[in-house]
Amino acid sequence: MGNTMALILAAGKGTRMKSEIPKVLHKVAGKHMIKHVVESCWKAQANDIYAIVGHKKELIKETLGEKIKYIDQEKQLGTGHAVMTASDYLPNDETNVLVLVGDAPLIKGETLQNLISSHEEKGNSATVLTANMDNPQGYGRIIKDQSGRLMKIVEQKDANEEEQKIKEINSGMYCFKSDDLIKALRRLDNDNVQKEYYLTDIIEIMNLAGLKTGTFVTGEEDIKAVNSKVELAQVEKIMRRMINEKHMNNGVTFVDPENTYIQDEVVIERDTVIYPGCIIEGMSKIGSGCEILENSKISDCIIGDNVKIQSSTLVESKVGNNTKIGPYAYVRPGCEIGQNAKIGDFVEFKNVKFGDGSKASHLTYVGDGVVGNNVNLGCGVVFVNYDGKQKHQTVVEDDAFVGCNTNLIAPVTVKKGSYIAAGSTITETVPEDSLAIARCRQVNKEGYLLNK
Repeated sequence: MGNTMALILAAGKGTRMKSEIPKVLHKVAGKHMIKHVVESCWKAQANDIYAIVGHKKELIKETLGEKIKYIDQEKQLGTGHAVMTASDYLPNDETNVLVLVGDAPLIKGETLQNLISSHEEKGNSATVLTANMDNPQGYGRIIKDQSGRLMKIVEQKDANEEEQKIKEINSGMYCFKSDDLIKALRRLDNDNVQKEYYLTDIIEIMNLAGLKTGTFVTGEEDIKAVNSKVELAQVEKIMRRMINEKHMNNGVTFVDPENTYIQDEVVIERDTVIYPGCIIEGMSKIGSGCEILENSKISDCIIGDNVKIQSSTLVESKVGNNTKIGPYAYVRPGCEIGQNAKIGDFVEFKNVKFGDGSKASHLTYVGDGVVGNNVNLGCGVVFVNYDGKQKHQTVVEDDAFVGCNTNLIAPVTVKKGSYIAAGSTITETVPEDSLAIARCRQVNKEGYLLNK
């Protein structure tokens, strides 16, 4: 394949979205629509990617960052005008120019690669990405002669009765030969009721100049764009189905795929079972043989093999093999949990290293701690890590046993093999193999209630 550059049209207001957020920045499967398009361009090996921006352009630039380039379209005078603003950036050679729309997040990199290959093999100056639709209402129709040669594109409102019966529609996405596109743009005008420059007119201009144009047909879902919140929900459903089917084809079991929410970058190994209501997002990696039970949320985590997570939330953390978490545990950023560990119900972890075989079975807060192997933290244990100004660390070494309702006032260390009596408040180092008791003696006031 030759050199390829991409122009992504992203200047419109998207008034039908009824939102202050630019249309292309609405999210599908947890990612901005235009980011899906950019990533498909990368997969299609585009050398340069330009976003043509206008409405709230600073927000779009901030979202996409410096990995792509930007062209400002100060006035939105149609799709043709958008490409005209990029004229100075188009090389005067046979570079492939993809023209895409930022509100069509389902377009796949594979589809774009096939579009480019077809464009080059047929020697076209322009290739239109099209789809056949049972209900083409609202779309521009692809007009061909009896030999199947592309003649022009007619918009729905301009199509006559016979043209409206045509099922092949224009996606609004194209591949052009750059030098021929430059010449055609010079002849593009706005002699129409809307006084706009239509990119679709380029096809007829090229045909009149004796240049070769054609189509590449793809699936209807590939080209589906978003113009309203209803269509946003439809595209979201399609995207989630595609993602889940990819995982199922790789050996993952979904109990109810329609109610399971997985982002595109997530990696899940075979024989893992995902239950309804789960959300797995970011750069998460889930090992094999895991059970992710109902209503769990996992964000940017690395989960080992044979891990069981029940109705819990995990964020930016690592979990070792054969560990059990939940129900209703909250593992906050910065945690590294070892193998064969147990994080039970209503347990909260934050910035913790938790060793192999250790347990915090219920109702415990562990923050800014280092916990060794085979440690037991009883019910109601609290790592008191904040003194009102800064955080401090608690260290509990291997084989220690911390009794229920114990406060460990950081900074403090519990040495290897130590026991702490229930109800203690520990403020000093506990030596190895010792029992620490830090509570007042019980005092009974007999007859107390009778004297009140």
